[in-house]
Amino acid sequence: MIRNKEARVHIVRSFALLLFLLIAATAALADGETAPTRDPKQPVDDAYTAKIKKYTTQPFFTSPLVDYLPASKNVPTPEAVLGDVAGAPGILPYAEDVYKYMRLLEKASPRVKVFSIGKTEEGREMIAVAVSSPENLKNLEENRTRLAKLADPRTIKMDDEEADRIVAQSVPVYYITGTIHSPETGAPTALMELAYRLAVDESPYIREIRDGMITLITPVVEVDGRDRMVDIYRWHLSHPKDFYPPLIYWGKYVAHDNNRDAMGVTLKLTENVLKTYVGWKAQVLHDLHESVPYLYDNTAGDGPFNAWVDPILTDEWEMIGWRNVSDMTKFGMPGVFTHGVFDTWSPGYLMFIAAMHNGISRLYETFGNGGADTLPRTLDPEEYARTWYRQNPPLPKVLWSQRDNNNYEQTGLLTSLHYFNENKRLFLKNFYLKAKRSVTKPGAEGPAAYVLPANDPRSGSQAELLRVLQKQAVEISRATSAFTVTLPVKKPKKPKKDDKDAKEKDAPPAPTTREFPAGSYIVRMDQPYSRIADALLDYQYWSPDDPQKTPYDDTGWTFGELFGVQVTRVTDPKVLDVAMERMKEIHAPAGVSGEGTIYAINNNAEPSLATLRYKLHDASIEAAEEPFESGGKKFSRGSFLLRNVSRAQLNDAVSDLGLQAMPASAMPSVKTHPVRAARVAFVHTWLSTQAEGWWRIALDNLGIPYDYISTQVISKTSDLNAKYDVILFPPVGFFSSPTAIINGLPSAWGNPLPWKNTPETPNLVGKNDSTDDMRPGLGWGGVANLQNFVAKGGVLLTATDTSRFALSIGLTDGVSVGNAQKMKIVGSVVGTRLIDAASPIAYGYDEKLSAYCDNGPIFSLSSVSGARGGRRLGGETHTRPTGRGTTDDPDFTIGRPGFEVPEEPKAEIWENPLLTDEQLHNNFRVIPPANRARVIFRYADSKELLISGLVEGGDEIAQHPAVVDVPTGSGHVVLFSINPVYRGETRGTYSLVLNTILNFDSLNAGRKLTEK
Repeated sequence: MIRNKEARVHIVRSFALLLFLLIAATAALADGETAPTRDPKQPVDDAYTAKIKKYTTQPFFTSPLVDYLPASKNVPTPEAVLGDVAGAPGILPYAEDVYKYMRLLEKASPRVKVFSIGKTEEGREMIAVAVSSPENLKNLEENRTRLAKLADPRTIKMDDEEADRIVAQSVPVYYITGTIHSPETGAPTALMELAYRLAVDESPYIREIRDGMITLITPVVEVDGRDRMVDIYRWHLSHPKDFYPPLIYWGKYVAHDNNRDAMGVTLKLTENVLKTYVGWKAQVLHDLHESVPYLYDNTAGDGPFNAWVDPILTDEWEMIGWRNVSDMTKFGMPGVFTHGVFDTWSPGYLMFIAAMHNGISRLYETFGNGGADTLPRTLDPEEYARTWYRQNPPLPKVLWSQRDNNNYEQTGLLTSLHYFNENKRLFLKNFYLKAKRSVTKPGAEGPAAYVLPANDPRSGSQAELLRVLQKQAVEISRATSAFTVTLPVKKPKKPKKDDKDAKEKDAPPAPTTREFPAGSYIVRMDQPYSRIADALLDYQYWSPDDPQKTPYDDTGWTFGELFGVQVTRVTDPKVLDVAMERMKEIHAPAGVSGEGTIYAINNNAEPSLATLRYKLHDASIEAAEEPFESGGKKFSRGSFLLRNVSRAQLNDAVSDLGLQAMPASAMPSVKTHPVRAARVAFVHTWLSTQAEGWWRIALDNLGIPYDYISTQVISKTSDLNAKYDVILFPPVGFFSSPTAIINGLPSAWGNPLPWKNTPETPNLVGKNDSTDDMRPGLGWGGVANLQNFVAKGGVLLTATDTSRFALSIGLTDGVSVGNAQKMKIVGSVVGTRLIDAASPIAYGYDEKLSAYCDNGPIFSLSSVSGARGGRRLGGETHTRPTGRGTTDDPDFTIGRPGFEVPEEPKAEIWENPLLTDEQLHNNFRVIPPANRARVIFRYADSKELLISGLVEGGDEIAQHPAVVDVPTGSGHVVLFSINPVYRGETRGTYSLVLNTILNFDSLNAGRKLTEK
C-alpha cells in the first residue's frame, strides 16, 4: 500500500504515460494507411518541443502528431510573434498579431498564401490562409475552375463520366474557421501552429495532406470581439487579484448569436465567410468552438436533422465524425466523442453554410478556459459519465491549459484532414452528386420553384428577401410575361363519424390554378443552391411528440412569413418553362410618377417609410388616419402626404428606398396628423447586449438615428423628456429578471468592472458604450425617471422580457403578465390577428400577420386597477351551474315563479373586460376608458397559432394580446409579447416598432372608447 501521496501521483502518471506510449505505438492501421509519425530525418525544434511538453498537463492530452515541432531554417515558428509557443500560458494574441504571423509564413514559404476576405463592421480585416504544395497554390484558378464544374453540374450537362474525370484532376478545399465566439480563445494559436506544421513538416502523414488538398484557414472570424477579449485578458493579467469584466460586447452588434446568422446573412463576418466558401468552391466548412470537454464533434447530433440536407451529407457527418473519434481514441486521448444532444435542425449556424451549399458542415466543441490561464477544472457528473456515444469520457477533475486545448484542436483537424485526403475522390464525387441532386430537385422531391408575385404590395420587403437569397448565391429570375401554374389539391377535411353525409362520396376536388403577372420573381429549384432557398422559403414543423424535447435553437423561420411577403411554393414543373430572365440586381419599383405640390405614398408597412422621414429633414409629412382615394388609386391608413419637397429631391429619396410616390391634386378630406422625426433613445443594460444588437443593426441599416444609452444613464437623467420623445428598451436576453435590471450586477463586494478604452484596453469600447463600472443597474431612481418620462408624454417601447419588466414595476395599469404552465413555443413563427386597424402602430398591416415568438409573455387585460386580467387555461369552460334543462335553459327553484337572469357582459380574451353596474358603483379603481390598454394585435386562435416550428400548449397564449398600447399619464407604454426585430429575419414586423416612432405624439389617433 502506497502511503505517500506524491509517490502515488508519480506512479499514476508513470502508468498513464506508459499506457499512452503503448497505445500510440500499437495503434492498428488499415491497409495502405500512412502512420501518424514524424519524419526521423527531419530535425525537431528541441526548445519549442520542450515547451509543448512543459505546458501539456498530462501525457494523454497530446498525440504523436503534435507532441513535437519540426525545425525549419527559413520558416519562423509562432514563437517569432508570440514570444512563446502556441498555447503558452499568459499569451493571447490580438488578431493583428495572428495575421502578422500568417504573413511571415507567406513570406518565408511558397506553401502559404494569405488572402484578405473583407472587413468587419468596425473596419478590421478578415483573412483566409491557404496552405498547400507550391504547385497547388500556383494552379489555384485552374483548380477553382474544375471545382466550379462539380459545384454546378449544369456546366458539364450532368455528365457523370465527365464529373469522374474532373474529380480525378481536382484538389479539394477544406475550410477551417476559428473564434467566431470571442470568449473561446484557443483556436487562433492552434491554427497558427497548424499552418506552420502543414507548411514545414515533411512526415509522410502531413506531406500527403499538403500535396493532396488545400487547407484554407480563417483564424479569427469575430475579429472585433477577439481584440476586446484580448484586452480583457490583459487587464486580468495586470490585475490578477481582481474580478475582470465579462465580455459584454463581442462584435459591434451581437455576441453569441453571431453563430445564428447563416440564414439572414446580416453580419459582415457571415457574409465574408459565405463569399469565401462559395467563391473557393470548398467542400468542407469546419468551425472551431470551445465549451465541452475535451473534443466534441457536434456536427451530427441527436436529431431531428434539418429536413433539407441531403442524406449523402448525413452519412458523411457520421463517416468523418466517428473516424475522428476512432483515431484520437487510438492515440489514448480521452473525452473525444460525437453524436451528443445537438439536434442539427436549424440552418442558422456558420458551419451550415456548407450543408446548405452541397458541402460538408463540421463543428468542434473543445475545452477552453476563456483565456490562457492554466486552471483546475472540475466537471459535472453528466460531463464525465460514460454513455453509448462517449465510451472514453473526460476525467472528473484535471488541470487544463490552453496548450491542452491546442493539442486537441490540432490533432482533431490533422486526423480529419488526412482522412478526408485519403477519401477525397469519394468526397469530391459526393460534392458533385449533392449539387446534381439539387439541380434535379424539381423532378424528385420537388418543388419546381417558388414564385414571388410582381403585384405584392410590399415590394421593398420582397426585394430585401430576394437580396438575402442572392447573398446565398441563389439564382433569381423574373418572368417576362404573365403565366399560370397548377397548385396542389388540398386534402378535404375528414367528416365526423356521426355526420350523415359522410357516407356520400363527394367528387375529388379539382386542382386549382393561379395566374402570376409579368415581372413576378421565380426562384427555380433546378439550380445548384436550391437547397438553401428551399430551406428558407418552405415551412417547418417540429412535432410536440418528437423524442428531442430540448431544441437547440429556433424551430421555425419561414422567410416569406417573417418578411411579410407573398411566396408560393409551386410543384407544377411547367413553371420552369415560363419565359424568364436571370436577375443580377434586385430593385423594387420606385420613383415619383408625376409633378405636384403634394405627394402621396401608400403605407404598406414598409420599413423604408421610416427611413424616408429621417432622410427628408425639411419636408412636411402627414399621415392619413383613414383610407382615401386619389388619382384613381386607393391609399391605406397611415399613408404619407408630403409637402415642401421638390420632385427631384423626393425622386432621389424614394428611388433609393424602393418606394413609389404620386402627386395628389389636393389634400384628402380625411383626418391627418403630422409625422415628425422623433428623438429616440435606445437603452441597453450592462447585463447582456445579445438581443438588443439585432435591433441596433436594423435601425442602423434603415438610417434611423438614436442615442445609445445604458440604464445607468437613465438613472442619472431626471428629465428624459428634454432629450427624447421615444425610448426603445429592446429585449435583454440573458439575466433579464426585473430584479437584475434594477439592481445590476452584485456590487456589495468585489471591485469595479470598467468597460472603457485605456492604454491597457484600447479596443473595448469600439463604437458602442462605456462605463467606469458595469455593476450598477437601472436603480429605483431610474425607475422613477422612466415613470416621469411616460407621465409627461414620452413613449416607452418594450418587448418580451422588458415588457415583463415594465409590468412588474407598475409602469402601466390594466395589463398583467402570466407564467406559462405547459406552453412551449421554441423560436417559432406564429399567427397574430389585427384588432385595431385605426391605431397608428398598425398602419399598413393586414388582418393577418406572422411574427416571431419564443415563449413570449402572456398578457391579460383588466378594467380595474390592480386586478389581474382573466386567463384561459385549458380548453373551453362551461359557466352554467348544474340544474334542469339544456345548456341554454335557465334553472328553476321549486315553489316560486321563475325570473330572468341578467345577462353578464362578456368580452373576448384579448379585450378589456366589460364591467357591470355593480362593479362601476363608487369604484375609484375602475380605469377610465381613455386610460385602458389598447390591443393592436392579438395571437391567433389556437388552431391557427402555429405557422412554422414548434407550438405545444398554445391554448395558453392563443387569442391573448400580442401588441398592446397602454396610455399612461400623458404618454404611452407599448408592450410586445412577440419579438418584432430578430436576427435580420423579421422584417415583416419591423414597422410595428417604426410606426410607434413615427407616430409617437399621435398614438391615440383613431381610438374608439367603450361606454363602460
